[in-house]
Amino acid sequence: MDNTSNNKNSNENIDKKNFNNKKIRSNFIRPTYKMPEMKKISESCWEIPISYKEGMKVTAKVIANDEIKGALEAGVFHQISNVATLPGVQKAIFCMPDAHWGYGFPIGGVAAFDPEQGGIISPGGIGFDINCGMRLVRTNLNITEVQPKIKELIDLIYQKVPAGVGRKGTVKITREEFKDVVEKGAKWCLEKGYAWESDVEHIEDNGCIPGADASNVSDKAVSRGFDQLGTLGSGNHYLEIQVVKDENIFDREIAHKLGVDKDGQIVIMIHCGSRGFGHQIGTDYLRQFLDVMPKYGIKILDRELACAPINSPEGKAYYSAMACAANMAFVNRQIITYRVRKAFEQVFGKTAEEMEMELIYDVAHNIAKFEKHIIDGKEKLLLVHRKGATRAFGPSRAESLPEDYADIGQPVILGGSMETGSYLLVGTDKSDESFASTAHGAGRVLSRMAAKKKYNGEELQKKMMSEGIYVKAASMKGLAEEAGGAYKDINSVVDSLEKVGITKKVVALKPIGNVKG
Repeated sequence: MDNTSNNKNSNENIDKKNFNNKKIRSNFIRPTYKMPEMKKISESCWEIPISYKEGMKVTAKVIANDEIKGALEAGVFHQISNVATLPGVQKAIFCMPDAHWGYGFPIGGVAAFDPEQGGIISPGGIGFDINCGMRLVRTNLNITEVQPKIKELIDLIYQKVPAGVGRKGTVKITREEFKDVVEKGAKWCLEKGYAWESDVEHIEDNGCIPGADASNVSDKAVSRGFDQLGTLGSGNHYLEIQVVKDENIFDREIAHKLGVDKDGQIVIMIHCGSRGFGHQIGTDYLRQFLDVMPKYGIKILDRELACAPINSPEGKAYYSAMACAANMAFVNRQIITYRVRKAFEQVFGKTAEEMEMELIYDVAHNIAKFEKHIIDGKEKLLLVHRKGATRAFGPSRAESLPEDYADIGQPVILGGSMETGSYLLVGTDKSDESFASTAHGAGRVLSRMAAKKKYNGEELQKKMMSEGIYVKAASMKGLAEEAGGAYKDINSVVDSLEKVGITKKVVALKPIGNVKG
């Protein structure tokens, strides 16, 4: 049994005043944990039994091939087993191959909770950057047209899409208008001329999570978010020009249906979220939940798992606020797409329609959503938490997919490092075993601090340019944090997913230009 988390760490003994006066996200020295005994249940799936830690209600399943398993830190297993002790948890907790240490939940963690069995909602299981997600736009341009103009194109996009800490947005609206934005989501973009109808059709949930209610969002959160629409942010967020190469197309039929099947074809990938708006909502409700847990008799092994029952007034309020942040993120990525289209039009002298700059898909990877899943042969409505994990519906979930993807499954955009490239996958029906979830990216192996110590931003920029990748960064320190060596091998991550069968690879995408926050 792991005794590193016991009653001395429960919420009964947390200093609430100290917690409320500190930043929710603080730098700290991570404790050392022992690796658990895990049973190998398939080629790329391992199980942590409920006997590993007192209070575990379900097992934890780790999706990883042998190489990836060896790269996962013990703290990830400690965190994922803590999640398995939460009220109303169902079937199993899942840990994706891109997993690394997170706040409460590990990044790469998936858990589902039953509202009818006292199931909870936890900001730590969603993430501070609510609906941080991925978007992929195709074009009919070829690398022979784009490569000679890549510097001009990236420099112009850098001007049109503000990147970095604290940057203000390109869309000027009032606080009152912002409330309309966060309740309507992508529909607001359509009304204002920032989106095509086909864009909205190809966003998860058509770009609007139901239940959003701006009255449950604090004034401070609104102040942090209303002027950030159309901004990339910092951290691991990026906007990347990528190329399709013939040898990297793995399923030609599906690639053709997704419109990414031509050698040398150019696509655009966007990775960002809800900026300070989502962060503030997470902070507000974490503090509130810590105060209300005793009222509901909830005890937790880690204060970062602060939560409330889904059906409680506090839980419902947080869900509606979270939906607002998710909708803001959909709008943010849509406005960025609008600005990118304008940049391409300016550089290439064609309209976005002529260049067929169509959205393939936009998917969240920091979110909680109500979905129906089968538990012990019975269909249940569950609240699925995906933190650094992507929804991966197969063809059997056609009712939740765009009509043109009904027979192939949901596109999954799996982002890699800015040096190594990314993948476009599709979900499979086998993903139902993991609550229709898969990985979201390569996953870190070095902390940001460790990466900055190991890599130099200016040297990394020169190296990338020598390899044919033109990068424009808001900060050289921020660039160093995102070096390829700071991440797991994305090919091994995808291999783990394929072997367990929850996604199918379609095409690998290689970067030629990058705007880095």
